[in-house]
Amino acid sequence: MSLQTRLMTAVIGFVSLILVIVAVITSATLGATLERQLEDRLNGYSLDVAKLVSRVPAQIATIDYVVEGTNPVPGILLAVSSSEGGTGGVVFPDTKGQWSGVSQTLTSADLDRIDAALGGRASATVTLDDFGSYLVVVRQAPNGVNVVTGLPRTEIQNQLATLLTVIALATIGGLILLALTTAITIRVGLRPLRAVAATATRVANQPLDRGEVQITERVPASEADPRTETGLVGASLNTLLDHVNTSLASRQKNEERMRRFVADASHELRTPLSSIRGYSELSLRALKQQGGEAAIEGTTTSLERIQAQSLRMTSLVEDLLLLARLDEGRELVHGTVDLTQLALEGLSDARPTAADHHWKIEAPEEPIVIIGDAGRMHQVVANLLANARTHTPAGTSITLSVSREGDEAVLRVHDDGPGIDPGVRDELFARFARGDSSRARQTGGTGLGLAIAKAIVEGHGGHITVSSEPGDTTFTVRIPINPAQPAATDVAG
Repeated sequence: MSLQTRLMTAVIGFVSLILVIVAVITSATLGATLERQLEDRLNGYSLDVAKLVSRVPAQIATIDYVVEGTNPVPGILLAVSSSEGGTGGVVFPDTKGQWSGVSQTLTSADLDRIDAALGGRASATVTLDDFGSYLVVVRQAPNGVNVVTGLPRTEIQNQLATLLTVIALATIGGLILLALTTAITIRVGLRPLRAVAATATRVANQPLDRGEVQITERVPASEADPRTETGLVGASLNTLLDHVNTSLASRQKNEERMRRFVADASHELRTPLSSIRGYSELSLRALKQQGGEAAIEGTTTSLERIQAQSLRMTSLVEDLLLLARLDEGRELVHGTVDLTQLALEGLSDARPTAADHHWKIEAPEEPIVIIGDAGRMHQVVANLLANARTHTPAGTSITLSVSREGDEAVLRVHDDGPGIDPGVRDELFARFARGDSSRARQTGGTGLGLAIAKAIVEGHGGHITVSSEPGDTTFTVRIPINPAQPAATDVAG
């Protein structure tokens, strides 16, 4: 069964049970009250008849004497019994609450049934074939005459029947109204869930496994009110769809980056491979067609070019292998590193490569020592300085500074060059990312330097950031002085 059906069944079932219990208790209480009132009236009549009978001797106190000396009410039953006057009884039938004035004599069978019902008790309920159900009481007069009076229970039965009929009709009507109200309430209350199901179905029917995907389906705001339980489901689904949409966009971005990575890596490897192949063919042709010193000279030149291209390709492959190992948390050998001395050495190595730049260093007199991999940290400094040198014109001032801020060592590389293009700033630390869209070796490099620097810094538990505007570009590296959990040492080559 659906949730709506189960809720309706439960609500209507419990309400029906409560109404039945209320009806039973009400009818029982009312019936007992009416019976008690009828018994009180009957005791009054019985007392009057007993007084009347006690005025005369037992042989005169017959049923005829009683009828003549009383003022019967509609439906009353009278019977007397004594050893001297005998036994007899009459009933004055109730004609819709009116006294007919004509009595009907009780048969011996009726009298025997009354006597059996009483059975020595003061009152009893008896059903007579011709007159219906009666409440009868017996009282003994001082002269020894037993007086039996009774009143019909028809009115009580009619009132109880009317009450039960009214309760039944009211219950049925109430249950119908309750069912309609409950159905409408539940339907309105579950509308957000249907909206959630519809939205989820539409999203499930979208192709999400390939290509650029954007999930625009959302649960309507009117059905996603987090203040209600069902609305909270819609709001949660919307949040989930936002996360999924962001993840899909990130996946597409990663796929595009991977395609770019493969294309860039292929290009970087294709160039040296083409050179190696060309110079190899040239060397073979020279050996076949020429002889002597000319062939040796040409072959020597080709082998030198093959060696240079091989070194270039080896460097690229080693950089890619280094990134892969850093991604796995390997390749770092921790020890004490004097960051101040490392900065001085890095600047000394970079200065001869760009004599047309102005090089400066700012370092404290006291050494700043961290726990890390000295070789890899030297590579970070070298890559940052090389990046600043490559992408700035002659005459640019490049400043390398080292300082300590709290529990962190801070290394900054600042230049007053033209700045970084905002279009590539977000992808600056991506692999094969270039500030120059060309692939010239003089201006672009392989595009792995900053990616390697970022991976090494993060491997030391730090982070690297960049801020740039024309005339003011700063790369900032922050590394904990004493990392809580240094990366696992790996001494493998």
